[in-house]
Amino acid sequence: MTTSAPASHHLLVVDDDPALRQLLDEYFSANELRVTCVATGAQMFEAFDREAIDLVILDLRLHGEDGLNLARQLRERASVPIMLLTGKSEEADRVMGLELAADDYVTKPFSPRELLARVRAVLRRYQAQTELNSRDEKRRAYRFAGWEFNLRTRRLTAPDGSQLELANNEFSLLAAFCSAPQRVLSRDQLLSLSRLHNAEVYDRTVDVQVLRLRRKIEPDPFHPTLIVTERGAGYLFDTTVETLY
Repeated sequence: MTTSAPASHHLLVVDDDPALRQLLDEYFSANELRVTCVATGAQMFEAFDREAIDLVILDLRLHGEDGLNLARQLRERASVPIMLLTGKSEEADRVMGLELAADDYVTKPFSPRELLARVRAVLRRYQAQTELNSRDEKRRAYRFAGWEFNLRTRRLTAPDGSQLELANNEFSLLAAFCSAPQRVLSRDQLLSLSRLHNAEVYDRTVDVQVLRLRRKIEPDPFHPTLIVTERGAGYLFDTTVETLY
């Protein structure tokens, strides 16, 4: 286990390849990030319990261990950002990892520069989400167009009184729209506000989640009146929103 000198954010790298651990330790440290490197799941949880970790980089193929299971256990402990290191042939594992726990992945072999850029992007999204959550702590619910969206119970009640279930991404996206009604939000802004899981194409990720949300709240999802597309700019939540405290 190695730990670099203190810096702005603290990364935990979990990989059983000592050469890769040394490479990432040196590269991240040179870019003003603190790094703790470990080789096993047990060492990961030990470091996580001992240190204040801002982001975990986890290899899915640790020797003799299930990386997806480790990611799942880590996600149950905390909402820390998780990035997966995967092989080119592990598409199913990447998809499962994004659905269950992870915020991003990088395929081996990769350039340290690309990994650093992705790390910084994930940290920015988490920072934006943290700031949004701190503002929303005092908010209890939103009302719009006959709907009631309770942030604390995570319940969405339709105008007819029925309740709809929202997936985590749908909940985060609707909260982002309700926090900024009648404002055009770009796809990048929606990613930052809602911390949507991203695969490789961010724009398409947002579009897919918007389509899913439209199917739940729009009378006609193919002719939306609430979540309106502003071509070339993003999306507009075109309704009056009442905030309940």
